[in-house]
Amino acid sequence: MSHQQTLGAATGTRAFAFSLLALSNLFWAGNWVTGRALRDAFDPITLNFWRWLIAALILAPFALPALAGQRDAIRRSAGLLALLALTGVALFQSLVYLGLRTTTTVNAVLLNSSAPLFMLLCSWSIERERGTRRQIAGMLISLAGILVILSRAKLGNLLQLEFQSGDAWILLAMPAWGVYSVLAKRRPPELGGAVFLFLISVAGVLLLAPAFALVALHTPPRWPTTGEAAGVLYVALAASVGAFLCWNRGVAIVGANTAGFTLHLLPAFGTVLAMVFLGEVFQTFHAAGIATILLGVIVATRPSTRLI
Repeated sequence: MSHQQTLGAATGTRAFAFSLLALSNLFWAGNWVTGRALRDAFDPITLNFWRWLIAALILAPFALPALAGQRDAIRRSAGLLALLALTGVALFQSLVYLGLRTTTTVNAVLLNSSAPLFMLLCSWSIERERGTRRQIAGMLISLAGILVILSRAKLGNLLQLEFQSGDAWILLAMPAWGVYSVLAKRRPPELGGAVFLFLISVAGVLLLAPAFALVALHTPPRWPTTGEAAGVLYVALAASVGAFLCWNRGVAIVGANTAGFTLHLLPAFGTVLAMVFLGEVFQTFHAAGIATILLGVIVATRPSTRLI
């Protein structure tokens, strides 16, 4: 294969990876909106438990036939799978839903924008992988775009942001996601996307089950309304199955550091979803902020044209 063909293939693969990562952020933007909407209907542990139980049931027909031939790989990586289930399934989203009960969506989005920083730190501490100057520059550019949206292009508005008690839970969730994303690249190659996600979904449900039982004993569950049930199905199907399959595949191609910067797309998508579903008016500062976010993502993730 010629140098030009190799470069073209690598570019195509990266473009595919970033399409998957962008799609996962779109699904997750909907999850943050849904989680905030369901804050009074479900306890955070209860919502997370049902989310991943339903996701496991959806994945089961695709994953179970392949499990028999992967017993050795599963045994070898049992500890890794358990840690991924703890950080990415049980811990991260429970903390996010807990935070969304007592903080505003604006604050949650702002704190979620710190995720790439935590992913850089986790990559360094676990893999000894350092962030590049381009990645750091891109992160700062994207953060500037997020601040444009949050401040409505008036920096004085940032001084009026009030932090709530739930902000601490959101912030605690970020290192958990960083650890998950870094370790996800270590998954055995024999385990396909559906099988891998099914295994950590089941493990996550088992980890959540004791806390779910305690919550149910304290507050007996009630039958959800149609809208509440639809919200749970969304977070199970789109934000769990769809988003995690896309994210895991994208991370496997470009690495956790690079993938982490696409998380800055989440507030951009969240702004668009707010306009579509909440009737908010698109204004100039929205366009400026989203354009700046996208510029930062491009700067941080653009590959070198040189091949090693």
